Amino acid sequence: MTAKKIKTAFITGISGQDGAYLSKLLHEKDYKIIGITRNNHSDSLEKLKFFKIEQFVIMEECDLLDISSVLNLVKKYNPDEIYNLAAQSSVGLSFKQPIGTINFNIISVLNLLEAIRLVKNDIRFYQASSSEMFGKVSNLPVHINTPMHPLSPYAISKASAHWIVVNYRESYSLFACNGVLFNHESYLRSNSFFVKKVLQETVKNRDKSDWTLKVGNIDIKRDFGYSPNYVQAMWLMLQKNDPEDFIICSGKSITLRSIIEYVFKKLNVSLDRLVIDNDLMRPTDIEDIYGDNTPAKVKLGWDYNLDFYEVLDLLIEEELSFFSKSSNN
Repeated sequence: MTAKKIKTAFITGISGQDGAYLSKLLHEKDYKIIGITRNNHSDSLEKLKFFKIEQFVIMEECDLLDISSVLNLVKKYNPDEIYNLAAQSSVGLSFKQPIGTINFNIISVLNLLEAIRLVKNDIRFYQASSSEMFGKVSNLPVHINTPMHPLSPYAISKASAHWIVVNYRESYSLFACNGVLFNHESYLRSNSFFVKKVLQETVKNRDKSDWTLKVGNIDIKRDFGYSPNYVQAMWLMLQKNDPEDFIICSGKSITLRSIIEYVFKKLNVSLDRLVIDNDLMRPTDIEDIYGDNTPAKVKLGWDYNLDFYEVLDLLIEEELSFFSKSSNN
């Protein structure tokens, strides 16, 4: 009886929300996991420790802007799959640091694809694309072939990386694909992101009489989902016979204001605590965006039917639970 081959996967950006959930998924599927970080500090393991899987992940420092470092790492581990989740991923920060954002988010992808082309061209490559690429859309829902009109340096960088992946697939016959993930949340989301900020600050400060929640434009609409389900789609994309790009989303949008109102109501917080801060407004913003997840459901067999208010219930429960534990320690 032939022993089952253990696959090896690289995960760049492993210290983030999706990196943790993807690591958990791949660990359950008996992968050998190599986590790639810019700096191998202990905080790189924080989200992996949440699932108690940090001891099963081999951590490697690598500057993805240095092609020789990337080449050496690919030669060392000979991976079967590479999930590229690393990026400067803040839209707001990209307006303040456009050159750094565009440089990293494009060159890192080029270096990974070049390493695959030069060292082992049968590696399967997943690129974390973003719904921000589409920007100013005239027709909804967004499909994979919807024209792009990016509205931020971050979106420009992601659109460029997206087309680089398509070009390497078409020019060099690499198994390279883009997962265009719309907003997706979890307890492990970084607190610089809107939903996490709302949840964390409201849970922590709801009993303080002088607390206010400061936000920017909350009358825009976004398509929100749940991270643990979205990383399943990443893995499914690399198991197909042929590489293909997919939209991964819930299929509907809601306003940021409705999220705040829902959270405040659940936690018995008055809407008087809500303050619109002009300093938090962006130079440009997408008014409304949501995608079509039909191809992902039909071709990948991806199963997703969560309403975002159901997701918010899960997130509120987790936030309350961990706030209570930390308060008692």
